[in-house]
Amino acid sequence: MDSQWGDGGSVDLDDTRLEALSPQPLLTRDYETRPALVYERLRQQHGPVAPVDLLGVPAWLVLGYREALQVLQDDDGFPKGLENWRARSEGRVPADWPLGPSLEVNHILIQGGPGYRPLRMAWDVALKPFQDPRHPQAKRLKAAVTAYADELITLIGQGGKTGVADLSAQFSRPLPLMVASHLLGFPGSQGDDALMDMWRVLDAGPDAEAALERLLATLAELAATKLKKPGDDFPSYLLAAHPDLSLDQLARELFMLLGMTSDHVGILISNTVVEVISGEGSVRASLSAGMVREAMNRSVMRKPPLVNFVPRFAAADTPLGNYTIRAGDPVWVSPGAAHADPLFADHVASGTTISTRAHLSWGAGPRQCPSRELASTVAAAGVGRLFERFDHLALALPADQLPWRSSPFMRGLRSLPVRYDLSAAPARPSADGSAPEVAEEVLPDRSARQRSSLWRYLTGLIRGGR
Repeated sequence: MDSQWGDGGSVDLDDTRLEALSPQPLLTRDYETRPALVYERLRQQHGPVAPVDLLGVPAWLVLGYREALQVLQDDDGFPKGLENWRARSEGRVPADWPLGPSLEVNHILIQGGPGYRPLRMAWDVALKPFQDPRHPQAKRLKAAVTAYADELITLIGQGGKTGVADLSAQFSRPLPLMVASHLLGFPGSQGDDALMDMWRVLDAGPDAEAALERLLATLAELAATKLKKPGDDFPSYLLAAHPDLSLDQLARELFMLLGMTSDHVGILISNTVVEVISGEGSVRASLSAGMVREAMNRSVMRKPPLVNFVPRFAAADTPLGNYTIRAGDPVWVSPGAAHADPLFADHVASGTTISTRAHLSWGAGPRQCPSRELASTVAAAGVGRLFERFDHLALALPADQLPWRSSPFMRGLRSLPVRYDLSAAPARPSADGSAPEVAEEVLPDRSARQRSSLWRYLTGLIRGGR
């Protein structure tokens, strides 16, 4: 038997299989409250790669920055695609495994095999009009973000010029959902019921399964509409770039865009707000200097919204860290842990307003997130508008008492209570210097908005002044 000293002690390098290592559960109460401590304990015990138990299923968790890059950049050595999972092929993954439904929806984030490349190329083509700042659709998107942000801030202000609000429920979460509805081409406010169902799915409550069925049916209906009558929206562009997509396949891709855009971007907005209003003076200075994206980068280095990526699978027996990963083993890369790796963290200067771009929040390698520029644009525009419209924002709780929600994939705030002073409503700027009417045209009819389920929910959250 060979042995090697890792970061935390002697680690055996023999033929012991992952499932025979008796890995410790990852998703514990400690992980819910302070995942960084859990990652550090695993690093001390196992080194940069650790065996963990994910709700009854063993997996490798990649904690090291260098090892994370190795996996993310080697799409042949560590491909995606559940067909590569040995335990699943052998029937050793329970049929009722709680993470199964989220991984079985075979969209671009999950898919491997020969179908991935044409699908990724179609995504890149379909997203380009929204991500290229020179394109009219990108300018219209920024105008839409500003318009939706102003709507939400004005609604908060109905509780008083000075008051208390939950910026997560009243701003960070609804804003990207409203933008996603714009991207998907839902007419008027007709997508609001779908947005509420997306919330129910993400919150994984007792009504999540029924909400998922309704949501997929709604997206399939939307896909059929776009097939008959294309528009200037993401589903129409994706169909044009990949005409062979079935309606079911298109609905799954729209589900992925809606889910990732809403949850990831919403968490990014909230985390950036916390970074600014509770951070060092240099962070606040960077924002006042117009460097919103630098504040965002600092936030994702410390608290990446996507803390663990969906699994990849070793194509062959491969040494990684202090272990040998066997062919077909699931490998989960954790940017949350990799950012705390001294190899990365010790080279990030804490006293500067300029942050590194070497973080892994958007992935790395050939499968880096295709919508990273879109998500960054939406989050930056939302955060920027928030601090333009409020004269003062302060946390209503100490930063270390804010309530967090953790999942195997995402980590974000359950709520973001703040005390605010609202400034006088300024004229709405357009994204490209054109007339404010550019933003007005993306808003639905006011009476239709007020009748929508999303707006009724948000209206019910308005709280009076302090």
